[in-house]
Amino acid sequence: MRNSGIYFFLLVAGVLLFIAACSHRAQPGISDRDRSSGATVRIPQATFRLPDVSISASERRRLELFMEEGIEQPVAVGKATPAAVIETARGYLGVPHCMGGTTTRCMDCSGLVFRAFGTNGITLPHSSEEQARYGRIIADREMLMPGDLVFFVQTYNTSRLITHSGIFIGEGMFIHTSSRQGVTITPLDDPYWKERYLFGTRVFE
Repeated sequence: MRNSGIYFFLLVAGVLLFIAACSHRAQPGISDRDRSSGATVRIPQATFRLPDVSISASERRRLELFMEEGIEQPVAVGKATPAAVIETARGYLGVPHCMGGTTTRCMDCSGLVFRAFGTNGITLPHSSEEQARYGRIIADREMLMPGDLVFFVQTYNTSRLITHSGIFIGEGMFIHTSSRQGVTITPLDDPYWKERYLFGTRVFE
């Protein structure tokens, strides 16, 4: 009787572990077999390829719809400069992560962008997906300049397409809020971020 109880416990534990492992998929309900590496996106202004992103057909369509719904909206930057925005963002290095946060107590990724630009008089939404609608799209990662925004997909389980944002600071690095490290600086070529990088936008023209 005792042995059957142990076997039942081990079975339940195994099932729970399996469920937990599955819950870490970037997009629930989409199998790896449904994904293809790379995506080609066409907009009136350009056609560009995202070679490192593993994206499903439904995600590709969602990206196209996102583009159709409105991108490259203008931003009033006034006298602000990329250097000033980056300096403001650096002032938050080490601040811990929390969803919805925009202060020195804690902040999320779009909160850092929102605060760094807002402190310098530039209004952007507090949402990575909505922030991606502002500024001219930079399709080629090699063409990024300091102060450009950078956007990523599949960083956590959500129905949203664009799930992470940061600020490019030059020399292949970007500043952003990591769920584990808080506000930090990371190479764009970091394997985790490289395979989730979508595009950049240029607010400063």
